[in-house]
Order: sequence, then C-alpha cells, then structure tokens
Amino acid sequence: MNRLVWKLLRQHISVGQLTGFFLANLFGMMIVLLSIQFYQDVLPIFTQGDSFMKKEYIIATKKISTLGSLTGKSNTFSPKDIEEMKEQPFTENVGVFTPSLFKVSAGLGMQKAGIHLSTEMFFESVPDEYVDVNLDKWLFDKETRVIPIIIPRNYLNLYNFGFAQSRSLPKLSEGLISMIQMDITLRGNGRVEQFKGQIAGFSNRLNTILVPQTFMDWANTSFAPGKVAHPSRLIVEVKNPTDTAISDYFRQKHYETEGDSLDAGKTTYFLRLITGIVMGVGLFISILSFYILMLSIFLLLQKNTVKLENLLLIGYTPKQIAFPYNILTVSLNLLVLTLSVGGVTWLHSYYTEIISTLFPQIETGTLLPCWIVGCTLFLAVSLLNIILIHRKIASIWKGKQTYRY
Repeated sequence: MNRLVWKLLRQHISVGQLTGFFLANLFGMMIVLLSIQFYQDVLPIFTQGDSFMKKEYIIATKKISTLGSLTGKSNTFSPKDIEEMKEQPFTENVGVFTPSLFKVSAGLGMQKAGIHLSTEMFFESVPDEYVDVNLDKWLFDKETRVIPIIIPRNYLNLYNFGFAQSRSLPKLSEGLISMIQMDITLRGNGRVEQFKGQIAGFSNRLNTILVPQTFMDWANTSFAPGKVAHPSRLIVEVKNPTDTAISDYFRQKHYETEGDSLDAGKTTYFLRLITGIVMGVGLFISILSFYILMLSIFLLLQKNTVKLENLLLIGYTPKQIAFPYNILTVSLNLLVLTLSVGGVTWLHSYYTEIISTLFPQIETGTLLPCWIVGCTLFLAVSLLNIILIHRKIASIWKGKQTYRY
C-alpha cells in the first residue's frame, strides 16, 4: 500500500532542492562533528600534565630592585597582599608557594654510567589542585620515607643538552629518570634525617622543585618549629587572561609574572573562542539545511494537496500518507550522518598521526564523541522532521473536513 502511495506522491519531488539540503546538511554536520572531535583529541595536549590550557594560571612575584636589595627589603607576600589578590575581580583563586625552612641536600648516582651528582637544593610546595602532573604518585608516607618530587622539565633538558653532551655522558629520558631514587638529607632544629626521593613528574608550568604540601607542612613543623614560611611567589588562577585589569594591577603593585603566562593564557582564550565560533558556524549551516529540507517537503506536500485529500477520503490515515515522506527525510539524514562520520574518521586518522609524532606521550582519543553528537543530532532532526510532516498532513485533513462540513 505504501509503495503505491509513494509512486503517486514522488512525481513532484525536486531533486535540486533535496540535493541542496543534502550538501548543506553534510557540510554543516561535518563541521560540527569535526570541531567536537578535534577539540576532544587535542585537549589532552593542554590538560594532561603540564598544561597551559588546563586553567589560566599566572605565577606572580614581587620585583627585586637594587635599592630593595641593598636595604634588605623583603620580597615576600604578606597575608594582606594575598587577600588583596583574592579580592580582585579577575581572580578565580590564589595559591601560595610554601618554601622549605630547613636545609636540603640530594645525591644521585649511577655507578654503571659513571655518574654521581650531589648538590644542595631547596623544596617548595603548592596546594594539590595547582599541580600539573598525575597525582597518583603524589603522596607522602612517613613510614616509607619516600618523598615524591616534581622537577621542571628544563632541568632535565639542561642536563641532556648541556652537561651530558659536553662531557659525552648518556642522555636520560623522562621514563628513566623517573625510575631513579635520590638520597635526600634534611637538616634543621638539630635533626638530620635521610629520605629517598622519587621523581613523580616533570613540569613546564612550575619552575621549582615541588614536594607534596603534606610533606612540606610536616617537615617545616619538624625541622623548623616556630618559624613561619612567607611565600615569595603566588599562583593566581584568573577568569579571563585577556583582561587588561590584570596587567594594570600588576604594574600598580610592582608585581611580575614568570615566563609568558599571560601570553599563554591569551592563546588559550582565543583557541577556545575560535573553536566555539567554528562549531557555531557548523550548527548554523545545519539549521539552515534543516529549513531547506522542511521547505522542500512542505512544497512537495502543497503540490500534492489534491492527491493527499483524495487519499484521505478513500480511507488512508495521515500516518500512512506521512510514512513515505518520513522515510525520505530519515534516509537522507542517515546518509548525511554516515558520510559525516566517515569523513571525520578519515580526517581523525590523518591529524592524530601528526599529533602522535609531535606529542608521543599523548594517547589519542576514540571517535566516541563524534558518534554520540552525530547520533544525537540525527535523532533530534529526524524526530522533528517526522513531527512537522505529520502535523502538516493532519492540517490538510482537518481543513478538508472543515470544508466538507
């Protein structure tokens, strides 16, 4: 029965209009799916480990002037300074670098390679939410006497491309250096204790030797009782790194930022903005293509009004008459979904190969976000098409009944 109805109704189908809908919807769908998939794939580059895209952080310090150095003026942040920073409209949160109040020395040796390094060093800590490496190993246990340590990645680069290369020593990878334990000696308050140091990660954001906050609180209390650790650096999470109020406030307070944190934050902001604009363009094209399809279907229904009225009069239900149109729209939407996912899959395999070459430590994501969003759009658009077609045919039937009455 539906086959006969379809043969009758397909006479006025506009191939050009349906082709326009198909191409526009395919183009819009691919933009949306590719934007979401690409964003999910590159997100680990900026959110895992030492990321500048994870959140917008600024490392703030006080300027060290010649006069201040001669007069012994402190360059640490007072509780009042920290509170003022927290109260600024551009500030989301503020963390402090807690310095060690005891002496630290470390030894590192590899007998087979003929390497033995020993040096005086320092520790600092920040709250765990500001640590930019995996926190699985970021735990201190007094029983095991192992101190997790995060060092700047440029320390390792200095050794590999400076010290090791000039002395023909073997270069050390991050994986190898993470397997080496250091001998750590802590001195203070008349106490000397031995610990083992384990490299837990490498940071590009924090240019210091980090230890867990729990260890720092315990060690300062044990080796420097009664002393107060005044922070000389703050880590500031800002709402919008492009806000000119940040640079104005820092200039007014004579504060400085480490590295290019403000520039990196601006890059992050614009990258997210561009991603949102691209996705918005794709959605806009998809919405336009949806209107093209519905316009084509409504024009087709209008041309077939007399035929539809006759079919309704001889006993066909609106549901039966709408079925061929529903099949047409759902088939087109399904074809668009299939080709869009296929195109995104091909592009995904192309750019993930480039990402893997540039960032071998990053695991590329699956196509699950693409499928979820694509299937959601397919179901939503198809369901809306079916509802609108049914309402249009039902209105023709109601109009015919009113006319007869």
